[in-house]
Amino acid sequence: MKTNVGGIDKVVRIVAGIALLSLFFLLEGGMKYLGLIGIVPIATALIGWCPLYTVLGINTCPLKK
Repeated sequence: MKTNVGGIDKVVRIVAGIALLSLFFLLEGGMKYLGLIGIVPIATALIGWCPLYTVLGINTCPLKK
């Protein structure tokens, strides 16, 4: 796995993941489980690799010289 998630992208993913996870605690009924989707952006930010970016050929990491 080659790193393809850059710094700013990681911050955005973590913020979005936390926002989605908060829905788990704020919503009631079956809809609250949609908040668990927030685990995915947090995990990809921590790992630094996004499988969807690999499929689409996207790389937000700065070039290394």
